[in-house]
Amino acid sequence: MTKKEILWREILFQATEKKQFEFTQKKLAERFGVSTSTAFTALKIPRESGAIDVTGRNFNVRDTEKFLYLWATQRNVNREIIYKTHFPAEPKEIEGMMPDGAIFGAYSAYARKYEDAPADYDKVYVYADPKMLEEIKKRFPKKKGYSNLFVLKSDSLLEKFGSVASDVQTFADIWNLKDWFAKEYLEALKQKIIV
Repeated sequence: MTKKEILWREILFQATEKKQFEFTQKKLAERFGVSTSTAFTALKIPRESGAIDVTGRNFNVRDTEKFLYLWATQRNVNREIIYKTHFPAEPKEIEGMMPDGAIFGAYSAYARKYEDAPADYDKVYVYADPKMLEEIKKRFPKKKGYSNLFVLKSDSLLEKFGSVASDVQTFADIWNLKDWFAKEYLEALKQKIIV
């Protein structure tokens, strides 16, 4: 993920999960080890769209839903895929075979976090550090056929969310998937994120 997306994810996570809507660019930059100019640039589009308001040194999330859709439309999940294959098993079985440290994304993230599935799904998305990729390839060797396992490159800060991606990242990722069942998950997530 780009630095901009990492910052957006954090702002959206804090706004939706922690109900924190006020931030400073300086503290955000320090926390993520980026320059204040990078933080300022990352906020340009949300600022211009009215998703955030900037007042002096602070900025406030004004419209969480607009900001979430803004990120979702700019996200490119396919760019993050570092491995994909077909594995002849149901999603729950594939998920159960994942090595420790893999972070579930998309449909699996929702199903594992909420112990529910708005619709049946047949694809598993996980985030993994490239160092873990060899272990995943051993468990799920490359096979021809319909790809149903996708490994996305994890960023160094994703693990702070635990074994499943945050709701805002799950929403942004699913927004970019073409599956017929994606809409069911987006609707369910929206009910949990935007209250």
